[in-house]
Amino acid sequence: MPTLPSSYFAPILQFAIITPTNEYHIEAKEHYMKQSYRNRFEIYGANGLLSLSVPVKKWNNHTLIEKIEVSYDEDWQQLHWRSIESAYRASPFFEFYEEEIKPLIFSKEINLLKRNHLIERVINKIIGIKATVEFTSIYESQAPDWRTTITPKNKVELESIAIPKYIQVFEDKHGFIPNLSILDLLFNLGPESKLYLKQLNQSIKNGTKN
Repeated sequence: MPTLPSSYFAPILQFAIITPTNEYHIEAKEHYMKQSYRNRFEIYGANGLLSLSVPVKKWNNHTLIEKIEVSYDEDWQQLHWRSIESAYRASPFFEFYEEEIKPLIFSKEINLLKRNHLIERVINKIIGIKATVEFTSIYESQAPDWRTTITPKNKVELESIAIPKYIQVFEDKHGFIPNLSILDLLFNLGPESKLYLKQLNQSIKNGTKN
């Protein structure tokens, strides 16, 4: 059973891992990691890759992720939604999913772990992923350890995977960008997203490029 990091609109690779599973764990007992998908996501804007972050309240190096709180001192939610609209308004399925995604952006849940979990449950339902999920009760070693390999800085993990391409809104300007937020896949592929995730899961298992 895979154990995955809590992520804010997680990258496509993470959803590919859980698509064929019956159950999986989300890590709740790790020390919070900055500059990770735990509080950020990446989308495809007009100028290329765009990273958006959720501000969190003060923490230290030993703070468990289950204790991290979201800061609402600034109006970052409006910025995130405007960025998503700008990036995907012209995509085939933006209007199809807009009413389900927008409330997730403007949620006022204070706990980051719970906020991410709310988003994940809705996305799983949209895609048709029926796996059950639980939070971990202790921190245990894993192999492979997706908690440390699925990060914005770690592109090495992707180099060994034959990642299927799909049409992206600004692909003609900047080329295909793999493993963006699941939002990129949903807005561009819509109901075909689950089939894509199954194909990507097989590529992960093969572990080699075609």
